[in-house]
Amino acid sequence: MAALSHKHDVFQAIADPTRRKLLRLLADKEMPVTAISGHFPISRTAVSKHLRILADAGLVKERKVGRETRYRLEPTPLLELKEWLSFYERFWDNKMAMLKHYVENGEGHIVDADGEDQ
Repeated sequence: MAALSHKHDVFQAIADPTRRKLLRLLADKEMPVTAISGHFPISRTAVSKHLRILADAGLVKERKVGRETRYRLEPTPLLELKEWLSFYERFWDNKMAMLKHYVENGEGHIVDADGEDQ
């Protein structure tokens, strides 16, 4: 599957907490920029700039309805992020297994998945 060419990649786009909040806000419904702006302590122009970065990364889609532009989440590009994070889940899973072993055995030391003391 060929990757789409975007001005911003998904990782750059979600690096900003405001843009992450925008994605969460748009996950449930399509919204115009005027409604979106009401959820942020920044100007409508600043919100529009964040939306443009998300659109450039393919994370939001725009649709003209009369004179207003409505935005909605486009989750497909997030698969790249999910795939990247899934590699690191094994490290989290290992730590959880070690904690489970510690809690269940009540020992003063933690043993990792290879049976070695930590």
